[in-house]
Amino acid sequence: MSRRSVTVRVARWSAGHPWRAIGLWIVLVVACAVFGGAGGTNKATDLDQAAGEAGTAGRVAHAHGVTPPAMENVVITSRSGPLPRAEATRAAAEVTAALRGIPQVAKVDAAVAGKDGTALTVPVTMAGDPLTAKDRVKPLLDRTAEVQKAHPGLRVEQTGAGSIGKGMTELIAADLVRADGIGFPVTLLILAVAFGALIAAGVPILLAITAIAGATGLTALVSHLVPMYDTASSMTMLMGMAVGVDYSLFYLRREREERLRGADRRDAVEIAAATSGHAVVVSGVAVIVAMAGLFLAGNVIFTSLAVAAIIVVAVAMLGSVTVLPAVLGKLGPRVDRPRVPVLWRLTATRENPRLWPVLLRPALRHPAITLVLAVAALGALALPALDMRLQPTTTDQLPRAIPALRTYDRLVAAFPDRSTEHQVVVRTAPDQARTVHAALTDLAARAAGDRLFVARGPRPDIRTSPDGRVQTLTLATPYGMNSGQARDAVARLRDDLVPATVGRVPGAGHWVGGDAAASVDFGHRMSDRMPLVVGFVLALTFLMMAVMFRSVVVALTAILVNLLSVGASFGALVLVFQHTWLEGALGFRSTGAIVAWIPLFLFAVLFGLSMDYHVFLVSRIREAARAGMPTRRAVGTGITGSAGTVTSAAVIMISVFAIFGALRLTDMKEMGVGLAVAVLIDAVVIRIVVLPAAMVLLGRANWWPGPLSRRLPAPGSRISPRTPVG
Repeated sequence: MSRRSVTVRVARWSAGHPWRAIGLWIVLVVACAVFGGAGGTNKATDLDQAAGEAGTAGRVAHAHGVTPPAMENVVITSRSGPLPRAEATRAAAEVTAALRGIPQVAKVDAAVAGKDGTALTVPVTMAGDPLTAKDRVKPLLDRTAEVQKAHPGLRVEQTGAGSIGKGMTELIAADLVRADGIGFPVTLLILAVAFGALIAAGVPILLAITAIAGATGLTALVSHLVPMYDTASSMTMLMGMAVGVDYSLFYLRREREERLRGADRRDAVEIAAATSGHAVVVSGVAVIVAMAGLFLAGNVIFTSLAVAAIIVVAVAMLGSVTVLPAVLGKLGPRVDRPRVPVLWRLTATRENPRLWPVLLRPALRHPAITLVLAVAALGALALPALDMRLQPTTTDQLPRAIPALRTYDRLVAAFPDRSTEHQVVVRTAPDQARTVHAALTDLAARAAGDRLFVARGPRPDIRTSPDGRVQTLTLATPYGMNSGQARDAVARLRDDLVPATVGRVPGAGHWVGGDAAASVDFGHRMSDRMPLVVGFVLALTFLMMAVMFRSVVVALTAILVNLLSVGASFGALVLVFQHTWLEGALGFRSTGAIVAWIPLFLFAVLFGLSMDYHVFLVSRIREAARAGMPTRRAVGTGITGSAGTVTSAAVIMISVFAIFGALRLTDMKEMGVGLAVAVLIDAVVIRIVVLPAAMVLLGRANWWPGPLSRRLPAPGSRISPRTPVG
């Protein structure tokens, strides 16, 4: 008698003790949600996200209390026609009086008029740590709104890092609620079509919801060790919906299939655990391994997103192999109630499907031609990816649904010298403070004569820490942070101006920071770390597949077809977002670049998620091959028998990802569209055309070097739950 696999032993216990398993799952989810909610989420700050020299500059300045304070600007413009100067001046005076004296404000400067006379701005210096400005800016916004009500003919609006950050937080929260409101009903509808029964459709939704709830709490707890990036909550929801529903779908379909073949409820659950349950565990581990590769990127953005994804995938995987067998064991045939009349007859039929053999015919009959044509088509779609340009998320890419960003646009139009700031940070012994101050003054004078910089006043903006060890100089560039001129300014500072001035102070440490420098350093970090992350993901994916299927060829095939899928999706991403193909339909404004963290993140996610389909399909093909079928027939039987499940899972994933593509944040749009396109390509082109054609051509070599020694019953007959499969 063969030793039962872990998934079968767990399923047997859960099915035999359903209320204990369900109760333990509920306790786990509630405990995670309660403790996580009580502790709150520790969000990553700009300093956490900064890399390289710019990151060091920011951390040194912040540690010594010389980080420039958070600034807000109340911008006063006319709603139509020229600015009525007298009324605008009265409004500015009211803003000044309203903001002075509240605890969140350190200073309110005199109103400044734009050179073209179209705007008046009141600069406001906030008190406290600039990194937490968005958490303390609400009283300022409320006071500004009161002045706005008194002057309906004017725009009296506020912008700044704090108000933009607060608007971003509110936008993400609103978009997640919107995604939930659309995603769950759409997924339920797809599952109802897939199963033809409402309880069967509801079970995966419930598992996904509880997995997301538990993972959200766990992520909040872990955030106190690893600060979370703003979109980590979006990642939990997106991945939780995608894998939570998919894993349940695989398990449920196999359990139903075995019941329809005559197995009792206990045997059906155990067979599903031995096959689909095992595939779920392998797929989940593959996603976790792929996401773990992001830790090597050395940036909190990737680390936090990886943590969020790993936690929700692990929780969903755990639920699929523990509480799901309990639910199925308890419900038995009742899971197929109430039945949707027409859909039930279509989904519960035992007859062989007609569509999939037709779609597979080219790959099975003419594999060489089919493979060449498919690879050529995917290669052509991937070509635009060679021209991919990356840049960090900037104000240009943020949605103008945030009021503070529309105000920012008006501020920059009227005051172009406020576009980008550079910070030169110098650390030395206190007795050299005067020497450093003189060097920074010299640096400011040299920058004033350079076309890349603009002077903001007669005196340089130099700050000195209380202990005299650190001094900073702020310089302005009248260009966007990702513009060529801003990058040239960073290079001029680092290569010429700083070495020629503060660089000559003995023993002084010096760094150039600011938004433009952070953008440059982030790009360099991605270039340096990308080969490491890609190599890690490819190597571990190869090892996992080789160990699971005992075949080097299967592992190598998995790597190659996944690279094709990823390349094609990157090409589509460039066409859509780097160019202007779907600006109107998706509601975004192209900046001619892709958000810098998206490609590396998508690579890891796609390599993990694609294992869902690959493991599931190849496992079924291997079952048929080990039962003695020739390769061509085994490929056709395996894919035909599982294509309905894979298609349902793919449609659900595409729907969930497409919803995120419709959200307002550009990061979410690019992530959603990139994932949706990749899953579509993977499920349709790769799994129906490329993979079967390649496996038919390889024949028995698919399973090299491991022999297919154990012979199993052919698909369609009972498979012993005691026999490990795939």
